[in-house]
Amino acid sequence: MAELVPFRALRPIPDAAPRVAAVPYDVVTTEEARALAAGNPLSFLHVTRSEIDLPPDVSPYDARVYAQASQNFEELKRAAPLVLEDRPSLYFYRLRMGSHEQTGVCGCFSIDDYDRDVIKKHERTRKDKEDDRTRHMVELRAQTGVVFLTYRASAAVDAVAARASDDRPLYDFVASDGVGHCVWRVRDAEVGALTAAFAAMPALYVADGHHRAASAARARTAIAESGAQSVEAGRFLAVAFPDTQVQILAYNRVVKDLGGRLARAFLAGLRGRVRVAEGGPAPARPGEVSMYLAGRWYRITLPPTPAGVPRAEALDVAALQREVLEPLLGIDDVRTDKRIDFVGGARGTGELERLVATGRAAVAFSMYPVAVRDLLAIADAGGIMPPKSTWFEPKLRDGLLVHLI
Repeated sequence: MAELVPFRALRPIPDAAPRVAAVPYDVVTTEEARALAAGNPLSFLHVTRSEIDLPPDVSPYDARVYAQASQNFEELKRAAPLVLEDRPSLYFYRLRMGSHEQTGVCGCFSIDDYDRDVIKKHERTRKDKEDDRTRHMVELRAQTGVVFLTYRASAAVDAVAARASDDRPLYDFVASDGVGHCVWRVRDAEVGALTAAFAAMPALYVADGHHRAASAARARTAIAESGAQSVEAGRFLAVAFPDTQVQILAYNRVVKDLGGRLARAFLAGLRGRVRVAEGGPAPARPGEVSMYLAGRWYRITLPPTPAGVPRAEALDVAALQREVLEPLLGIDDVRTDKRIDFVGGARGTGELERLVATGRAAVAFSMYPVAVRDLLAIADAGGIMPPKSTWFEPKLRDGLLVHLI
C-alpha cells in the first residue's frame, strides 16, 4: 500500500558530515541560524536559511534569498564536497538523545500516496510557508529538508534494522546539542525486504514536516508546468520511524500580556473557570497544565471533555484554548495572534521561567505531551490537531542526505 523507493543521495563525505549537518530550517529564527552557522562555511544553514548571508534588512522571502541559496548550494557541493551516490539506495538513520534512541528508514516516498492519504496528515499548513519551501525546491531542484514520518511498528523492518546496525556506518557523530546521528546504507540484498515491508503497511503518518511534504507536492506541479520531465519530482525525501520509538515532547505556550489585567485579577478569573492549585513546572498527567505567573508555578486541572467530542478537540491544547486562552486572554486564533508564542519542550521549563522573568511574556503554560496513539487515531479519523500540538525530539539533521529532483 505504501511505496518506499531507493534514491541516489547527494551527501557529504564522512569527514565533512558533522560540519555540514544542520538543524531543520524551521526550528530556528534567522538570528539563531546566523549564530549557529557563524565560522562554519560548510553549515547547511547557508542553503536552507540563506538569508543569513545577506544584509539583515532583506526579507527571508526576497528573491535574492533563493538565488543566494542556489549559489550556496553549488559552492557547498564543491567545498564539502557533496558526492552523488552511484546507485539508488535506502538508509537507516539512528537518533540518540540521552537514553532515548530511535531508528528510521530513509528513502523516497510517493507524492501520489500523500495525495491519496495513504500518507496521512494531522495538521493544516500555511500558504506563505508552502510558498517559501516550494520556491526553494524549484530553484535548487532539490529537496534539502527531510520529512519525519511514522508508522505502526513492523517486525520485518525491525529485523532489517538490527542487521544493518552490524555494518560500518557512513556517519556516526554527536552534534553540538548532544544528539547522536548515525547513518547506514542498506545492503542491496536487503532493499527488497524493506520495500515489501512498507508495501504491506496500510498507512504512513506525517509526524513532523507537513509544510515540507505539501511543498514537495506543489514543486512537482511547478516543475511539470515548466515543461521539465522528472520522475524524482514525484517523490519526497523522508525518514520513517516506528511509532513505538517516536518521542513527542510538550509544545508549551507563552503569552505576552494578560489582556489588560493584573496578575491577581487574571488568577481570580482563571479560578472562576478551572481548578487552580499550587504546583510544579511539569504537569503529571493528561488533563493538567502547569502555569507560571508572577514568579510562581500553579497547577491547572482542565474540565473533563464532554462525551462525543472529536479526539482532536479533547487534547489538552484544545481545552486550554477553550477554557483559558480565548475567554480570558482574548486569543481567538493561535495561528495569527502575535501575543502568543510557542516553546518546544526540548528547551525545558526553565525557558518559560526566563521569558516571564525578563518580561518577554506575562504568563507561560507548560503542557503534558500528546501521546503518539492520539496522533495516529486523529489522523486515521481524518481529523486535524490544533496548531502547535506536538514537538518531536530529537530532530533529524538537514544536509546529510539530499534528494535531487
